Amino acid sequence: MSEQSLPDDARPEYTDAVPEYAERVLGVAELIPPGRVMTYGDVAEWLDEGGPRQVGRVMALYGGAVPWWRVVRADGRLLPGHELRALENYRAEGTPLKEAGRAAEGHLPRLDMRRARWDGGGHAEAHT
Repeated sequence: MSEQSLPDDARPEYTDAVPEYAERVLGVAELIPPGRVMTYGDVAEWLDEGGPRQVGRVMALYGGAVPWWRVVRADGRLLPGHELRALENYRAEGTPLKEAGRAAEGHLPRLDMRRARWDGGGHAEAHT
């Protein structure tokens, strides 16, 4: 039986709606100032909900609409598969980086987490 032959009340609902938790994660990503980053765990802690994996999943599914490069791994490594795009954004925004040594795989820099990490200061009123 095709969907077209189902009665209206039996058809599955398709929506482009973003789940509430995802909207909250994306909202935090939008608060992060240029040149600064938060880890997946930082975002979960900020929201007091979920964990790094849940935040990572949201960013993987919906993050393209926000400055995704500002939500990062705790070790400062660039997001696999998106390193060059992220690096371009970091350099344009002046995000602190640690240049890679010659032994580093791909010679890609890492984020300088000590200097780049943002704690949400100045936006405490937006903390939910």
